[in-house]
Amino acid sequence: MPSVSWAQASPDWLINDRSFEAEFKKSATDPHRYELTNGLVSRSFYLRENICATVGLESLSNREAIVRAVKPEAVVMVNGVSHQVGGLVGQPDHAFLKDDWLSGMAPAAGSLGLVGWKVGLPDERLKWKRIRNASKQSVWPPGGVKVSFEYRLAPKDVAQAEAEFRVFVNYELYDGVPVFCKWITVENIGSNALVVDRFSSEVLAVVEYDSRVELREGVSYPQPNSIHVETDFAFGGFNFENANRHVVHWRTDPEYSTQVNYLKSAPCLLDVSPSFGPMQTVKSGQEFQSFKTFELVFDSNDRERRSLSLRKMYRVIAPWVTENPLMHHMRDANPVEVKRAIDEAAEVGFEMVILSFGSGFNIENETPAYLQQWQDLADYAASKQVELGGYSLLSSRRIGGGNDIVPPDGQKLTHGNCPSLTSEWGQEYFRRLRRFYDKTGFLCLEHDGPYPGDIDVTERLPLQKGELDSQWVQGQISNDFYKWCRERGIYINAPDYYYLSGTSKCGMGYREVNWSLPRALQLVHARQNIYDGTWYKTPSMGWMFVPLSEYHGGGAAATIEPLKDHLKHYAQMIDSNLGLGVQACYRGPRLFDSPETRELVKQKVVWFKKYRDILESDVIHGRRPDGRKLDWMLHVNPELDDCGMLVVYNPTDQALSERLKVNVYYTGLREIAIVMSSEGKSSQVDVQRDYTIDLEVDVPPNGMSWYLLK
Repeated sequence: MPSVSWAQASPDWLINDRSFEAEFKKSATDPHRYELTNGLVSRSFYLRENICATVGLESLSNREAIVRAVKPEAVVMVNGVSHQVGGLVGQPDHAFLKDDWLSGMAPAAGSLGLVGWKVGLPDERLKWKRIRNASKQSVWPPGGVKVSFEYRLAPKDVAQAEAEFRVFVNYELYDGVPVFCKWITVENIGSNALVVDRFSSEVLAVVEYDSRVELREGVSYPQPNSIHVETDFAFGGFNFENANRHVVHWRTDPEYSTQVNYLKSAPCLLDVSPSFGPMQTVKSGQEFQSFKTFELVFDSNDRERRSLSLRKMYRVIAPWVTENPLMHHMRDANPVEVKRAIDEAAEVGFEMVILSFGSGFNIENETPAYLQQWQDLADYAASKQVELGGYSLLSSRRIGGGNDIVPPDGQKLTHGNCPSLTSEWGQEYFRRLRRFYDKTGFLCLEHDGPYPGDIDVTERLPLQKGELDSQWVQGQISNDFYKWCRERGIYINAPDYYYLSGTSKCGMGYREVNWSLPRALQLVHARQNIYDGTWYKTPSMGWMFVPLSEYHGGGAAATIEPLKDHLKHYAQMIDSNLGLGVQACYRGPRLFDSPETRELVKQKVVWFKKYRDILESDVIHGRRPDGRKLDWMLHVNPELDDCGMLVVYNPTDQALSERLKVNVYYTGLREIAIVMSSEGKSSQVDVQRDYTIDLEVDVPPNGMSWYLLK
C-alpha cells in the first residue's frame, strides 16, 4: 500500500506523469547553480568560469539527498595519462556538502575545464521500426531535455597528454520519470591518433545505505539503495545486476575519512567504468563514445513501488520491450510442415512462428535455393499476418581453427565455449545473419547465448588488440547487430540482458529441466516464475515455456501431446501465461490436433486480444503461488477505461471462495470501482480510504477467474 505521503501527493507520477516536463534552468537564488530537473528529480551543477561540478542529486518527491560530496564529472585516461573532467577538490568533509564551501574549492591539477554547454532534445539511441503491437503510450525517442558540457585541457597540460582532445559530458533527463542518462564523448582535435585507455563516465559520492562500524565475515555491507544504475553495455546475465557487474561498481571512498566504518570500507562511491579497457585508438578528427548509463532515483523503499518505477523506466528508455507477440516454437523445419504451422497460427490468432532449436533449420546456410525457400515461406506467412523467425546458436559453441575466445590464465568461459566475434568466423557469422534477414524477410531472431562478456587474450587485428580491448570490441559488435535488427523490425529473443540495445525478451527466470516435471507441478512453477520475474521485468520482457512435446525428458507425464487428450491442462497453461500478460514459447509440432483443441486455443487467444491492453499493462503482486491457496495478481493502467484486471488462480482440486483485500491505488480509482466478473456479473464496490477494495472471489477447481475494474 502507498504511504500516507503518497496518498496525499498530487499527482503521483506513476499514475499521471504529464505535468513532469524536463528542463535545464538557472537557479532563482544562486547565480552559479543550474538544475536539470523535471519536478521529480534534480541534478544540480555549480558553474563558474572553467568549472562545472555536480553538487546535488535529489529526489524531489521525498526530498532525499542522494550525493554527499563533489567528485569529477568523469575521468579519462588518454595515452596513459589520467585526467579528471570537471569537478572540484578541497571539500572539508565528505559526509555532507555545504554550499558555502564551494567558493573555496578548486579544480584538480591537470583536470579538463569547462568550455561551454548546449541544450537540446534527447537522442534517438537506436532506430525502432514499429511493426507490431506495443504499448500505445510508447514515445520514441523519449521526451525530455539533453545537456552537453564541453571540457578541454589547459594549454600547459596538452603537451603532457601528448594529444589534443575535448570531452563532452552528456546528460539526458526524461519527461515523467526520475531517470537520467549519462555518457561521454572524447573527440580527437589534434593531428595525431590517440588512445582512450580507460574512462569512468560517472563518479558519484552517494549517501551510504547503512552505517556500520565494523564488518564481520559472512555479513555483507549493503550498497546504497536510493538509486538504480544500469547501462546499455550489459551482458552475461538474466538480471540487471549480473549483466552490469563489469561496468557498475560500488567502491569504497578513501576521501570519506569521517564515515562510521572503522576501516572506511562502506561501498558508497559509484564508479561506472569498464573493468577492461576500452583501449580504443581514435584517429585525428574522429571521436570515441562511451556506453550510456541510466540512473533511476527511487522515491520509496516500498518493494512494489520501486518495482513499478523500474518497469516504467524500461517502457520509457526501451519501449520495444512492450512488443509481446504470441509465439509458436515450431519443432520441425520441413517446409511443408512449416506452412501448415503458419496456417494453424493464423487460424487460432498466433502472431509468430519460430523455427526452434533441433528443428533442422540452419540460419547460416547461404545457398540461393535455401534462402529462396525461406523467403517464399516468410512471404506466405506475411500474407496470413504471421511473422516467421528462426533460431541461431552463438555462445556455448566451439568453432576451432583459432576462432574461439582464449581466456586469461585461471579464468573460465561463461558457457564453456564461445566463438570470438572478432575472429574471421565471427565476422562471417554476423555477415551471414544479416544476409539471411535481408534476403528472406524473417522478422524474428531467437539468439541463443549472445556474447556474454568473455575476455579474449588473442590479438585479432585490425579489430582487437588483445585482452584489454576484447570485451569492449566484442560487446560493441553484439550491440550493433541488435540495433541493426531493431531498425528492421526484427524481434529478438535472447537469454541475456541486451534490452537497452534492442532485444525484447529474456527468460522470465525459468529452469529448463522444470518443464520435464509432471504437468501439475509445471503449472505452479509457471506462475511462481512469473510472480518472481515481474519484480524486475514487465510481463512482456520475459518468456515462459509450454512443452507441447517432450522437452529435456519427463516422458508422457510431462508433455501435453497428444493435445486433445490433455485439453484441461493445455487450457490451464495458456491461462497461467496469457492471464498474466506473459507470452510463452509453445514448443511442439502443432498448436492443435483436433477441432476441440483448435477451438480451445482460439477462444483463449480471442479473450487475450480483447483485453490485451490491460493484460499487457503493469502488475501489482498479490499472493505468490504455493499450490495450496489462491494466488493472484492485479493488472493496472490508469490510462485505460479498463483500468484494472484481477486474475485469480486456484491450484487445488476443490472450488475456493475468498474475500480478498485488493490495493487499487495504481489503477487511479479513488471512490468507486465497477467490477465485472468472468461470469458477466457486474457490481459497484467502494474504494476504501487506504485505496483497497474488498472483493469476494470464486474460483473453480484448478481454474482461473478474472475481474475487470472500471
